[in-house]
Amino acid sequence: MSQSYVSRSRYTGLLYVAPALVFVCVITLYPFTQMIYMSMFHWSLLEGQSEFRGIGNFVRAWDDRQFWASLVFTLKYTLYLTPILLVLGYLAALLTAGRSRIQTLTRGVVFLPVVIGLGSSSLLWYWLFDQQVGLFNRLLVDVGVVDSPPVWFADAEMALWGIIISVTWKIVGLGMILFVAAIQSIPDEVQEAATMDGASFWRRTWLITVPLTMPTITLFIIISAVPSLLAFDQFFIMSAGGPRNQTISSVFWIYNTSFRNFRLGYGSALSLILVGMIFIGAALQITLMRRNRDA
Repeated sequence: MSQSYVSRSRYTGLLYVAPALVFVCVITLYPFTQMIYMSMFHWSLLEGQSEFRGIGNFVRAWDDRQFWASLVFTLKYTLYLTPILLVLGYLAALLTAGRSRIQTLTRGVVFLPVVIGLGSSSLLWYWLFDQQVGLFNRLLVDVGVVDSPPVWFADAEMALWGIIISVTWKIVGLGMILFVAAIQSIPDEVQEAATMDGASFWRRTWLITVPLTMPTITLFIIISAVPSLLAFDQFFIMSAGGPRNQTISSVFWIYNTSFRNFRLGYGSALSLILVGMIFIGAALQITLMRRNRDA
């Protein structure tokens, strides 16, 4: 193979990936680099760059009680939501993994909310939870769960669970589709052999299906936990951070700091702290999962 052909092939490959590289640089790398730069300054949204602070903004973050309170709340939300999405998505996949028409139709219906924007679904559920006209509240009253329509967003704990219900309705179909694909990739011979040995459905699920779909489970935990840690839309639309700033997520507080209090430099520093925590958490999770798989 001639040197000129190898060189021409290399440049052709670079030409094909050039649009993607440009997109990544413009949309991701440049804003991230700019955020790092801004985090070292007292950068006002109104006045622009001013004095250099170095790590001053990061030191200041340690005394920001609202930031740490919002971080704890976000972790609580993530720890509640992720197992719910995992369990419900996996159960839905087990029930619809077959190839019958009713199972195919059910998968389509459950997946349908995934294509709706998060902002739209949050607004939809905000009105479903409304005390006066909310259909969800009316359903709770009609079936006898409550005596009168609850005020979901007047209490922090109820507001949290209301948001979890809305996000579960929207996202659970994504997990179902991922798990269905993983389950259907398991050879039929494996399941048939276990059935002939007298293994029940749930025993086959626990001893065969779950271990063989563990990479997909790991993937779903990550793609569920990371967006939960970056949650903003649902809290901004449904609870607006209330009552008394008790449902402010980390990104919500960063938004308030940057665009309502006009402190872009400090907001950039908080963003970097949050990104670092998410990166460390995801790396630890992947490492632990690999160790368990290799053990």
